[in-house]
Amino acid sequence: QVQLVESGGGLVQAGDSLRLSCAASGVSFSRYYMGWFRQAPGKEREFVAAINWNDATYADSVKGRFTISRDRAKITVYLQMNSLKPEDTAVYYCAAVGTKFSDAGSYGYWGQGTQVTVSP
Repeated sequence: QVQLVESGGGLVQAGDSLRLSCAASGVSFSRYYMGWFRQAPGKEREFVAAINWNDATYADSVKGRFTISRDRAKITVYLQMNSLKPEDTAVYYCAAVGTKFSDAGSYGYWGQGTQVTVSP
């Protein structure tokens, strides 16, 4: 039984910060990636960030602003989002058991998503 539960989304203004959390159960950080993806209205789902035991990777659009981290004791992945922009507005999804860090199709499990809205 695998469950991924995202939290931490909300409504903020441009320039503000937000931290998303993904609490996982029934999965392991060993070998595979855990990642964050987002989908805005009218847009395709896009890669945001991913992490495994020794590697963290980011989309060019969020480099320098977002940081992904993990807590193995709680099996939780975080996404610290700073300097938020209106174009960051989307539903953010946590994904687990990925074999290709930026490929949504390589992840076996997904959370329900959490809404992030950034006003101008």
